[in-house]
Amino acid sequence: MDIISNKVKSLTPSLTLAVTNEVKRLKAEGETVYGLAGGEPDFDTPEHIKEATITALTEGKTKYTPASGLMELREAISAKLKNENGLNYGPTDVVVSTGGKQACFNALAAVLDEGDEVIIPAPYWVSYPEMVRLAGGKPVIVETKESEHWKITPEQFEEAMTPSTKMIIINSPGNPTGAVYSKEELEAIAEIAASEDIIIMSDEIYEKMTYGETKHVSIGSLSEEINNLTITVGGLSKAYAMTGWRLGYTAAPPAIAKAIATIQSHTTSNVTSFAQYGALEALANDASEKFIADMRAEYDVRRQYVLGRLKAIRGIRVTEPKGAFYFFVNCVDLGMKSQNLADKLLSRHQVAVVPGAAFGHDYGVRISYCTSFEVLSEGLDRFEEFCKEHY
Repeated sequence: MDIISNKVKSLTPSLTLAVTNEVKRLKAEGETVYGLAGGEPDFDTPEHIKEATITALTEGKTKYTPASGLMELREAISAKLKNENGLNYGPTDVVVSTGGKQACFNALAAVLDEGDEVIIPAPYWVSYPEMVRLAGGKPVIVETKESEHWKITPEQFEEAMTPSTKMIIINSPGNPTGAVYSKEELEAIAEIAASEDIIIMSDEIYEKMTYGETKHVSIGSLSEEINNLTITVGGLSKAYAMTGWRLGYTAAPPAIAKAIATIQSHTTSNVTSFAQYGALEALANDASEKFIADMRAEYDVRRQYVLGRLKAIRGIRVTEPKGAFYFFVNCVDLGMKSQNLADKLLSRHQVAVVPGAAFGHDYGVRISYCTSFEVLSEGLDRFEEFCKEHY
């Protein structure tokens, strides 16, 4: 008897976590590695957030909370979404989850039946297709073009639709490309979704990380009709440098929110109680906005530095990312698939990147600028040397 379910056997391990673990292993063995693969801010969580959490601990706020999260926190998220994003979700429409990853899975599990199709633009965040499969759905991958700045077009959306299409996933700002959809682009996608009652899962975890004149727009804010079809996913991991705290959330129409709450009540139940008080402090204290602004400014400097360096390297192509903290580098002219490229780059030049195969594009790599200028400079020097050897 085969003891492993077919659903689980169809899954592939996360390549991003595999690269991270390999870098940690090499460093533990005393190797010098120039890590350009990171997916988390290299800033520490702000002190006022940590202090609020410590206070919660000392005051004994260590017991179960409602499965969907503290009502005070859900109210704060509801207010944040209204004031910053133009989204009208009540507190009971919000479910606080164990990171944005669980928020995404909850959303998929709440709406997908066996065989339902989910349109996923590629390059995509590594876990979307696997989550869809685990929830019983069928991922429909749409390959976006570099010339379109790695964003799905309305024409591609329409061509990918079938009678089985239940959802489209929009990730803006996006991982791994840094792509940010404009209001006009979102309106075109929303019009198609509304015409066929297709649910939109809008992953907005990088919403605070946009640069220059680029503005983040929540697709659910475009109209009441679209809001009624949209599940907004957010969290505190990226903007507040709280990745290890595991604090995400969904905001959804009442029926979907109720289903998500039911799923969570039977799986993880509530997020760690005292971490939720840290989240409250993050959302309520004006010092958080200064922290975010300072971090964003620093990342913008690094972004422009990396952009200049990459554009000067022969054999690769790069599109300027407008958000998040990644570059997706097109390496097709180097003539090797992404896993082979990443393996050679790490073993021969001690530079860690994430192979594009993880994101559904096998001739590119993701480079992160969540690291120091020293690491960026040396890592890019070595990457340039590698490209010269193979172009």
